[in-house]
Amino acid sequence: MSTKAGGSSRASASSSPASLFVASCLALVVSAMAFGIRGDILGDLAKQFHTDPKAIGWAITGAFWGFTISIAIGGILCDWVGMKGLLVLAFIAHMLGITFTIWSPTLGVLAFATLMIGLGNGFVEGAVNPLVATLYSDKKTVKLNLLHAWWPGGIVIGAVLAYILTRLGQSWQVKQALCYVPVLVYGFMFIGLKLPSTERVQSGVSTGRMYRAIFSMFLVWFFCMLLTASTELGTNQWIGEMMKGVGIQSGILILAWISGLMLIGRLFAGPVIHKLSPTGLLVSSAAISAVGLLALSQATTVTMAYVTSAVFAVGICYFWPTMLGVTSERFPEGGALLMGLMGAAGMASAGFAQPTMAALVQNFGTDGALMRAAILPAILVVIFGAFYLSDKAKGGYKAVKLAEAPAEAVKAGESEKA
Repeated sequence: MSTKAGGSSRASASSSPASLFVASCLALVVSAMAFGIRGDILGDLAKQFHTDPKAIGWAITGAFWGFTISIAIGGILCDWVGMKGLLVLAFIAHMLGITFTIWSPTLGVLAFATLMIGLGNGFVEGAVNPLVATLYSDKKTVKLNLLHAWWPGGIVIGAVLAYILTRLGQSWQVKQALCYVPVLVYGFMFIGLKLPSTERVQSGVSTGRMYRAIFSMFLVWFFCMLLTASTELGTNQWIGEMMKGVGIQSGILILAWISGLMLIGRLFAGPVIHKLSPTGLLVSSAAISAVGLLALSQATTVTMAYVTSAVFAVGICYFWPTMLGVTSERFPEGGALLMGLMGAAGMASAGFAQPTMAALVQNFGTDGALMRAAILPAILVVIFGAFYLSDKAKGGYKAVKLAEAPAEAVKAGESEKA
């Protein structure tokens, strides 16, 4: 597929890439803060609604499934309503979700509120992932890692603020209200910014060709996303609870520790990707994740828990953004659709991983659960290793470039509805 496509020329009809990138990062912070704060207030919610943790667990599953639904349909809607249209939907969903969470009179309303937040999170990713890929079409994987640095970054912000407010004796409603701040900021920022058309539209790639891109080697990467997301999010959601057995009473702190290390890793992803290549990075990540999980299973002290969880954090650090980057670089004709499907696969897998991890912990204990979880990244070592060796045999990793289409073709692509 051919020719050169530079990030600057694709963004020429829009606001500055730097402004759009900062606004995108702030939008992602909302999703992460909501995740971190929700993890901190689960016990408070159980008391508020006079129920048990299991019922609360069911009530908050909407965060996972709302994300899955909205990012999947967001990939389809992105070229129709535009990335700005998706961000408007995200803003509305976030505002509704936060407000209804704070004022929930029943568990059913809480479930609706959590679903709204999940929908908002998915619409954000459905917009900002293809936006960043369009703005920086010559370095997608690096920039997507920098963007997604603000997922662990937002978790750290939310976790630390929640911990401080707990020490100050503030209510869970005050903690939840913190999410209003980044929502309002990204909302007002995007109002004044002009967003470009997606890379696919600018290149004149038809909708039919976009859908055909699904039925290719993409399906193998789609399967891999199920495993990478389960390894990361399935374990992370339970890591605080599992580490209580070694003396860590505040699970939010170890989650903040892991997320802080992930933030640092993603902020400095550029040199790592340059040295290893995206597929080389994924092989290394899978291997380190497996080692980290096995090491965690043997942790018997607080110090060991923090050291071994650091190894695990390095392993999972690059999974999500690098998978999105490879998708966009290897299958650019798939546009926002394929990136949306990858995000949907990741979050759906994380949703299924929750009861699975709970069952493993219940049946085999923490050490047995972590050892069995290590099977997933071990499988990925084999698959990613095959991709890496294939790339090496062809002279190294190469991103597929789409040619920019003439203005007439772009206009036709923007008005295309089928």
